[in-house]
Amino acid sequence: MAKILEITLVRGTIGTTKDQRDSVRSLGLRRRMQTVRKSAHPSILGMIRKAKHLLEVREIEG
Repeated sequence: MAKILEITLVRGTIGTTKDQRDSVRSLGLRRRMQTVRKSAHPSILGMIRKAKHLLEVREIEG
């Protein structure tokens, strides 16, 4: 069974680098406190790792 991650943008992207902003945008996050659910694929985990200081990640039973 695939792991499901609940990803929340807890800090804004002002003052971050372009690749960090692009990673947050690619995850589907547009504004602070927005939450999305994604499966834990290597590409998703790489985007999370790129902007980990801006995000809060929880693992959900799925």
